[in-house]
This record gives sequence, C-alpha cells and structure tokens, in this order.
Amino acid sequence: MTRVGRVERTTKETSVVVEIDLDGTGQVDVSTGVGFYDHMLDQLGRHGLFDLTVKTEGDLHIDTHHTIEDTALALGAAFKQALGDKVGIYRFGNCTVPLDESLAQVTVDLSGRPYLVHSEPENIAPMIGTYDTTMTRHILESFVAQAQIALHVHVPYGRNAHHIVECQFKALARALRYASERDPRAAGILPSTKGAL
Repeated sequence: MTRVGRVERTTKETSVVVEIDLDGTGQVDVSTGVGFYDHMLDQLGRHGLFDLTVKTEGDLHIDTHHTIEDTALALGAAFKQALGDKVGIYRFGNCTVPLDESLAQVTVDLSGRPYLVHSEPENIAPMIGTYDTTMTRHILESFVAQAQIALHVHVPYGRNAHHIVECQFKALARALRYASERDPRAAGILPSTKGAL
C-alpha cells in the first residue's frame, strides 16, 4: 500500500501544494520563494528519505510569515494523510544531530495528539537571508497541529543561526523517518494499547 499524501491549501494570502511519499528515496522539488526555508525542506525530504514536492506562492511583498506558516500547515496535513491508519509502524522515533558547534535532539511520537516542546539558544541572529529565525518554532507548531503528533525538539547549544536551525530539520527528518517506518515484527499491529492513534 502506498503511503502518499497530497494537500492543496489556498487562501487570500497563499497557494500551497504539498505531496509527500513516506517510502521514497529523498527526491525533493521545493519552491516557496524563501531560499533558506527551501533549503530546510530539502533537508527534511533528503534525510527523511521522503519524496517531497512543495510549491508555494505567497504574499512575499508583505513578508515571509504567511508563506512559511501555510506551507508548514499543508506539510503537516499531507504527512498525516500519508501515515494512513498507522498500522505496523514503529510510532516512536528519535535522533540527535550535530552540525559543527550546534546540536539538536528530536523525539517524536506519532500519537494522534498534537503537542510541541521546543527550546533553542536565545539571542540567535534574527535573520538568515529572508528567513526570520523566530519562525522555526512556529513551523514546528503548525506542522504538529496538522500532523497530530507529539514533538520534542531541544537545541542545548549552538552559535551560528544557520547551524542551529538546520540541525533541527535534519534531526526532525530522521526522527520522523524512524517513527513512520514499518516494523517487520509488528505487521498488521497498531502500536497502541488504546486501539487507536
């Protein structure tokens, strides 16, 4: 059974199309108009081994907020759709990724219950190109809300803003990959004592 999600989201502020294949090979085609965000979504697809297509047109003449937020919402919804009934998956995943002086620790539960815990060093540079670094948490909030997962992201240290954000996306990609992969020992089994995820 293919595990593919496709979401189209259109508002007065943005037009977004996201397609994701959880069992892909890391083929990525992303265009949001925000260069650094494209780079981060590329990390998500490649390190998660998700085939990922993202096409967003937004009101960048105002700022990047709506474009980044609506893309994250659509991505979360597409990820949830691709997960399907979650039968036979590992459900939990974690990964720690260093990037030079920065370190990110990510743990995920594909629980059906949205919850985010996020911490990163304070006073990092406010901008990376046209990317507002305060948006990283909001991306995760938006993704979690639509994907309906519990996500803990912790960056205990780091100096360079680019590295601090990028290691989060790389660790997120791996944690999502591990959690969403099929467990050969649990074929046909829903990983929940409640009987629902």
